[in-house]
Amino acid sequence: MKLKFLGGCNEVGRSALLVDDKLLIDYGMRPSDPPGVPLGVESTAPESVIVSHAHLDHSGMVPSLMNSGKPPRVYMTSVTRDLTMLLGRDTIRVGKEEGMVFFDEEDIRRMNDCTHPVAYGERIILNSSDYEFELYNAGHIPGSASVYLRKESEDIRLFYTGDIKMDVTRLMESASPADFPPSDVLLIESTYYDREHRNRAEMEREFIDSIRETLDSGGNAIVPCFAVGRTQEMVMVLHSYGLTPYVDGMGLSVFNLFKNYPSFLKDAGAMNDAFDSARFVNSKRRKQVLSEPSVIVTTAGMLNGGPVLYYLKKIREDPKSKVLLTGYQIAGTNGRRLIEEGCVEANGEIVKVSAGVEQYDFSAHAGDSELKRLVSRFCKRGTEVVFMVHGERTGDFAMWTRANFGCEAIAPSNGEEFIIE
Repeated sequence: MKLKFLGGCNEVGRSALLVDDKLLIDYGMRPSDPPGVPLGVESTAPESVIVSHAHLDHSGMVPSLMNSGKPPRVYMTSVTRDLTMLLGRDTIRVGKEEGMVFFDEEDIRRMNDCTHPVAYGERIILNSSDYEFELYNAGHIPGSASVYLRKESEDIRLFYTGDIKMDVTRLMESASPADFPPSDVLLIESTYYDREHRNRAEMEREFIDSIRETLDSGGNAIVPCFAVGRTQEMVMVLHSYGLTPYVDGMGLSVFNLFKNYPSFLKDAGAMNDAFDSARFVNSKRRKQVLSEPSVIVTTAGMLNGGPVLYYLKKIREDPKSKVLLTGYQIAGTNGRRLIEEGCVEANGEIVKVSAGVEQYDFSAHAGDSELKRLVSRFCKRGTEVVFMVHGERTGDFAMWTRANFGCEAIAPSNGEEFIIE
C-alpha cells in the first residue's frame, strides 16, 4: 500500500491522503488568506474519494475533482453530503468576491451525482474490489466519520481517525474507540497533542459569566463560530443558561439541515428548542442588533470573512464589548492574528481591535490524554505504524509514541510517500 500525503502534515488544514494513486481520503482547503490547497491539485485524478466530514479543511476541494473526464465516485455519510454541497456553494460565492474560484456550480451538481451516502458500519467494496471500507462515528460534528480501510490483496488494514472527539458535547454523542477494529496502520489527528481540554461545565459557566458581565455593562458580546457544529452548540449552551442570542450567518442554514438528520445528533429536541428561542439576523438588521446590549453568534469561526467582520468593525473601539472566540484558530487566519497581534484584516484594511478578546476551548477534537489513550489502544492490539497528521506538533507526538510503544511512529511532511508492506 502506497500512501502519499498531499496536505494536513505539520499543519491544521487541507487534509488529503492519496492511497495507491487511486483513492483519496479527504481533500480539503486551509481557511487562510489565500486559501491553502492540497499538493498536486492539478494532476490528482483518483477513482474514489472518501470524505470524513464536511468541514472545509477536509471536504472543501472535493468539488474541484469533478471537472475531469471521469469524475471519481465519492463516499460520505448522508449529512456530510448535504453539508459539503452547502459549504461548496458558499465557497463559490466567497471565491467570486475575492477573485479565487476553484470550482463552479456545475461541479457541485456533478459531485452530488457521484456521491454514494454511506451509513456507519456499512461495508463498502470499491470499484476495483481490492479495497473495502467502513465508517465509524467520530463524535466531531454530525455525520463525521473515522475510516477503516482494508486492502484485500495485501491484507493491510488502515484506520484514519479524521477529526475525532471522545467526550460527549451538547450536540454530539462521542466516538466509541471500543468499537474500532484492530489495524496495521493508524493515521491519527494531533490538533490538541500536549494540551488538555478544560472541564466543560466549568468553562461554560465562565463563558456565560463573561457574557452576562458584558451585557450588564452595556456592551455587545460577539461569539464567532464555525457554521457547522459550533454555532448549534453555542446556541444550545446560551439557551440552557437563559440567554437569548441573535444568530447571524450560515449557522441557521446548517441548523435547518441538521433538523433532517436527528439520528446524527445527541438530542435533536434540545437543539430545536434552543433555535426556536433564538433571534435571527440578516444584513439589514445588523445595525439595529448593536443598538442595545446583545449576544451575537455569528460566522466565521476563524474570522476569515462572514458577518463577524461587520461586527468587529463596529465594536472594535468599545471597551465594554467583547469578542469571545470559541475554538482553535489556525495559523494564518484572522482569529490567530487577533489573538497574537490584536488586529484583523477586512477587505484589505487592517482593523485594530481594542475591545476585549477572550478565547474558550469548546473544542470538538480529542485532547492530549484522549489521543494518547487511543494510540495506546491501537498499539496494544497490533498496530505497527502510526502517522501523526492534522496538528502543529506532530513530531513531538511521534517521538512520544516511539518512546512508549516502540512501534514506528512518523510525522510525515506534505508530499512525502510511504510504502506499507
